[in-house]
Amino acid sequence: MSDPILFGAAYSVYVRIARLALAEKGVAHRLVEVDIFAAGGPPADYAARQPFGRIPAFEHDGFRLYESGAITRYVDEAFPGPPLQPTEPKARARVNQVISILDSYAYRTLVWDIYVERRRAAENGRVTDEARIAAALPRAETCLAALESLMGTGPWLAGAQLTLADIHAAPIFAYGVMAPEGRALLAGHGAIRAWWERMARRPSMEATRFALEQSAQ
Repeated sequence: MSDPILFGAAYSVYVRIARLALAEKGVAHRLVEVDIFAAGGPPADYAARQPFGRIPAFEHDGFRLYESGAITRYVDEAFPGPPLQPTEPKARARVNQVISILDSYAYRTLVWDIYVERRRAAENGRVTDEARIAAALPRAETCLAALESLMGTGPWLAGAQLTLADIHAAPIFAYGVMAPEGRALLAGHGAIRAWWERMARRPSMEATRFALEQSAQ
């Protein structure tokens, strides 16, 4: 079989989710950079891979796929390596619940409402929307509290083993902690903070580190 190809930008949360799944499975792959925010948007032929113009897209032996959740589940099930999804129904449901919380509530709150407003607004030539950050903080607190309550004894977000839940969360938190508000929120949740410190040290995280993250070190 040929190596999988991932299409997207290294800075993207959802591209990194897919890259982390590939790295944790030990799957050699190639990243083809596609920047949907570039002048003129993505290449014209990219619509054939992703009709909604989002990233990532994926190809493996002629099989094309988009949507990060579909990609990571395919990677887990199609390749050898440590399993990233439990087989027991309740444990698998917990993984999917955490992923849904991250997609529905945490991503926009931690990345766009807190990180982008605090760190990127001025760089993009606009005034930081302090009201937007202030409104996001209670939502972010709810997200962290919910995730911490679901962890139980951990040490991973869905139990004793690293799963797609951790892989889905890590790129979101990588952005969140680059804002002082995100770091302050994390400080108030010991179990989540310990999880993040554990996750951030994994070789897969180092291998997928992006330029903005490196500059914040």
